[in-house]
Amino acid sequence: MSGSVRLTICAALATLAASSAMLPLVDARGWMVQAVILLAIQSAVGAVARRVPLARPLTVAAQALVALLMLTAVFARREAFLGVLPGPGVFREFGQLLADGGDDVGLYAIPAPLTEGIRLMLVGGVLLIGLVVDALAVTYRSAAPAGLPLLALYSVAAGLADGGRDWLWFLFAAAGYLLLLLAEGRDRLAQWGRVFGGGQAPARSYGGLAPAADGPALAPVRTGRRIGALALGIALAVPAMLPSLGGGLLDRQGSGGGQGDGGGTISAVNPLVSLQNSLNQPENREVLRYNTSSLAPQDMYLRIVALDKFDGASWKPSERRVTEVPPTLPQPPGLARDVLAPEVTTSLSAAKNYAQTWLPLPYPASRVDIRGRWRFEPEGRTLVGDRGQTTKGVSYRVTSLQVQPTATQLAKAPAPPAQLLREYTEVPDSLPPVVAERAREVTAGGRTAYEKAVKLQDWFAVNGGFRYDTEVETGSGRQAIATFLEQKEGFCVHYSFSMAAMARTLGIPARVAVGFTPGVRQADGSYSVGVRDAHAWPELYFEGAGWTRFEPTPTRGNQPDYTTRPVPSEDDERRKETAKPTSPAQGPATPTPKDSCSPQAKKLGDCGAPATKEPEEEAAGGGWEAHTVIGLGALVLLVVVVPLSPMAWRLRTRSRRLGGSGGRTPEDAAERTLAAWRELIDTAWDYGIAPDEAETSRMTVIRVVQVGRLDTAAAEAAHRVAEAVEQVLYAPRPRPVTGLADDVRRVAAGLRATAGRGARLGALLAPRSTVRVVWACSLRWHAFLARWGWGAPRWSRLTALLRRPSRQRG
Repeated sequence: MSGSVRLTICAALATLAASSAMLPLVDARGWMVQAVILLAIQSAVGAVARRVPLARPLTVAAQALVALLMLTAVFARREAFLGVLPGPGVFREFGQLLADGGDDVGLYAIPAPLTEGIRLMLVGGVLLIGLVVDALAVTYRSAAPAGLPLLALYSVAAGLADGGRDWLWFLFAAAGYLLLLLAEGRDRLAQWGRVFGGGQAPARSYGGLAPAADGPALAPVRTGRRIGALALGIALAVPAMLPSLGGGLLDRQGSGGGQGDGGGTISAVNPLVSLQNSLNQPENREVLRYNTSSLAPQDMYLRIVALDKFDGASWKPSERRVTEVPPTLPQPPGLARDVLAPEVTTSLSAAKNYAQTWLPLPYPASRVDIRGRWRFEPEGRTLVGDRGQTTKGVSYRVTSLQVQPTATQLAKAPAPPAQLLREYTEVPDSLPPVVAERAREVTAGGRTAYEKAVKLQDWFAVNGGFRYDTEVETGSGRQAIATFLEQKEGFCVHYSFSMAAMARTLGIPARVAVGFTPGVRQADGSYSVGVRDAHAWPELYFEGAGWTRFEPTPTRGNQPDYTTRPVPSEDDERRKETAKPTSPAQGPATPTPKDSCSPQAKKLGDCGAPATKEPEEEAAGGGWEAHTVIGLGALVLLVVVVPLSPMAWRLRTRSRRLGGSGGRTPEDAAERTLAAWRELIDTAWDYGIAPDEAETSRMTVIRVVQVGRLDTAAAEAAHRVAEAVEQVLYAPRPRPVTGLADDVRRVAAGLRATAGRGARLGALLAPRSTVRVVWACSLRWHAFLARWGWGAPRWSRLTALLRRPSRQRG
């Protein structure tokens, strides 16, 4: 083995060793196998280019080009020409996948699910680092600086990971780098005619000249060791300075830390940024699914945590004691017997990619049946995971009360207890005076706490001129609420935070709840809750009803009935015409004229106001992209595409033949059956079993089974395909047959299992059935010549010769 090949292998191994630190980041390992295969191909291209030899920049360019083609074939095949040639659509697809991957990194806890975006980031990152390492260490013969990209790869992975095996991945990365340095040092010394020995050579003189102990030949090794030690030292320090991956909607900072019956405390969590990230996800990935016995599913808000501590700049949950989860939860505070509160049973299942500490519950829950290490926080009536317990993949059953007070009951509510009033109406002196002043202006004329609360809600949601926007800056500091009241743009966090703060200045006990809106009803009657259903809303306390939900956010959720049907009075007769709130599972309400539009309809934007235009997709790439693609395509065609075009044609043909369904008409089903048969014939041909047009389908299958030494399952699959073909060709009314594509794949797997290594490689890279392309071209050429009367007989003989394949298996 030459020194260059040995160095190439060591560079790839060093890259993979550093990449192993990324294994704990996701819950699947298949991406690593894919990265190994693609990195091996990329390294082999570099070795061949150096063997030719090509100029160093051309060698790196060839490797980069092959890497691009491989990523295109794996991640954006549908957007590429022939499945591998990239165009503007491919680069747009890459951009979308990378954007999705970045969002997924911020959304999921470690280990995250292996989404397509995250997989592209992992595999593409390994190829990029591998290209840089190979270029530095092998192409430009400087292995020591190659430790920097390896260090970057390991440091990022170790900084994001959260576990106790960091030292193991560090050993892998360090061993890979030292192996690379050793190979490079050995290659350098080999150029001087010496190789490494096991011990120190005795001092000898050559013509009276004794070699110095630290002569020039040992300088590369000494330099490499020094740089290696420095790089390894940095690798130990850098991960400690990198932030760890978040935990989704709410970070894991709120974990229960208690032990025993007394159980510890829960700490504060600020959901502002996480909520905004969830609302801006490009795909509404499901996090929860539930079935409920509720007759009013539009009110099934799933509450995660209550934020009751207000410092003037943000809302956070107070640090409170947690206890064991009792079999039956205590009676909700302030709930009177004369308030309607039917019991509701809900069965919930959390997605495996949704892992956070707080358990989503309908409020107020009276019983929670769940397995695991969970603790109960009585004040907020929430459940929090203990010692690493999360919601990932858990299923649980909740019995809760659906409190339905009337407007009259809320209007006549007595004063709350003094202790609760003091705690939940407290506002800091740093709160800007404009907040309290605006609250008094908005609620002018309200005689009760309930009427003031409804006026606040309607001002935000209906008649205050506010606009819902998840892209605005979240803001921070003491002036955040005042700024929002002035600019009137924001999302649910702004509305709930501001309404709760304003309610406190009016003497109404208030806090903020964070969780999910009810989600969307599915065909099977269940409800699906996605990440974009994350929401925040204010809860105001009324004696007799307890903590009561309000909805100030425009176009989000639904306003409760008791806020849209207030107490009738002489001054407010118009409120009798308020519309019933729309269920999230239903479509938007029917537009009504402005003069009779209800607050709820105004909130949903159904009063004839011009609809906000959705942002249109950006136009396709400009002319300069076309020129770039043409130049790139010419280079690809010269270097890579021609050798790989047979494989690309077979992959595309196989996908077209076996893709889709059987069709809606008998003709479509027949065409699908014949396409599956053609694919079986060509697959057998690729493994050396040439087709024979004189045989029937049954005889052909018998020969394929015998020559290909197929096992029982593959043989039965082949016979099913043959019988389906006979039905199509000979039966008066062919029976529809399903699963033929899977049967063809079983036959292909059986042929692959019995074929030798060379036959498998030939079937992949140089499939024999691609000669059909030559036949098709020759027939078209023959037709062209025949049309003009030029040499048709000779081309006919050539075509007949080409279509006479051998029947032996190669």
